[in-house]
Formats: sequence, structure tokens, C-alpha cells
Amino acid sequence: MTPLARSEEVTLHHGGWAVVLRPSLRAAMTLERLHDGWPGLLLGLGQFRLQTVQAIIRASAVDRNAAEALLASFAAAPIAVVKEAVTAPLSALLTLFLAPMTETAETTAPAQSKPWADAYAELYRFGTGWLGWSPAETWAATPTEIAQALDGKLAHLIALNGGEGNAGPSGPAGPGPDTYTPARLREIEELGFDPAFDREGLRRLKAMT
Repeated sequence: MTPLARSEEVTLHHGGWAVVLRPSLRAAMTLERLHDGWPGLLLGLGQFRLQTVQAIIRASAVDRNAAEALLASFAAAPIAVVKEAVTAPLSALLTLFLAPMTETAETTAPAQSKPWADAYAELYRFGTGWLGWSPAETWAATPTEIAQALDGKLAHLIALNGGEGNAGPSGPAGPGPDTYTPARLREIEELGFDPAFDREGLRRLKAMT
């Protein structure tokens, strides 16, 4: 699996302690449920509810012991000092959780939108299914990592099948990357083949219906 990019990590400092936070898929699914969705979580952070802050740190910490040590340091500092130290890093972390899904939403019709929990569950299926990662690897990956790895997988699939994504002088070529929407991938998974490449298989399927 591709190593985590530095931009996908946030380091939180307080009271001489530091903890690295990463927006893993497991943390995303855990935190999305905390306040029945991201709006509630963002509100909790904006209002600086200590329970919300602790949950974000614990769910996304790379080292649980480091997280607990940093959280313990909150007790020795004024709440205003703690808020100043952690609000910006945690806000940046939540942005990383939302980034890949927000980009997808910008290019998806409203009728195709889905709950966050369903979107993260779909990423898990792509990670363990299409990408062949173990459950542990998939849970530890970030939504951005999974989305980027899936893009690479699809580009490889298109290249293997001679597709270029555009029609050339000799006629139509294979499907381009934009063809492979999540809905299309689910259809391919259910059929067991890609009709765009396996035209003979599609013909056999139609003959059976």
C-alpha cells in the first residue's frame, strides 16, 4: 500500500507532548457517527466541547499512548490555552476527512448523493475488493489514499485493455476514467465483468435474459 503522504497527517502539540493524527477510514466512520453526522461534529469542535475534542484525538491518533498523555496535559492548562493549541490542527484534520468525498460530491448529480456512512462503507468495499487490501490495511488507509489508489487501479485496467478514453481515427476506444463512477463499479462487480471491454460476455448475458 502506498505510504501515507505528509499532507495526510496532522501533528498536535500541547504541554510538551505531541501526537500524530491521521484521517484513517476507521476514524472517519467512528467520528461520523459520534454526533449523527459531520455537521454535529464540526459544531462540537466549534463550540469546543471537550468530549468531542477528546473523541477526535483518540479516534485518529497513530499512537494511543501519546494521545492519552497529551489529553492528560489538558487538565493542567486553562481551557482557553488548550483551545488555542488544538482548534486549528483539529480543524485541518477534519478537512482531510471530508476532502475526497467533497470533491466527489462536486461532480456528482444531487440524485446520486448518499449518506456519509454509505460512502465510507463503499470505500471499504473498494479497498478490500477492487484493490485487494486486507481489512486492516483498508481501515488504516485514509479516504484520499483509497480514492487515489482506485484511480490508479482503473487507469491500469484501461491500459491493459487498450482503452485510451477517447475515440481515435480508427473509431471508438475504450472507456475513459470518468466512465468508472462508483455506480458503474458496483455494476461491474455484480456482473463479474466489464461490459465495455467484454462485449462477448455482454452478448451472452443478454441472450440469457
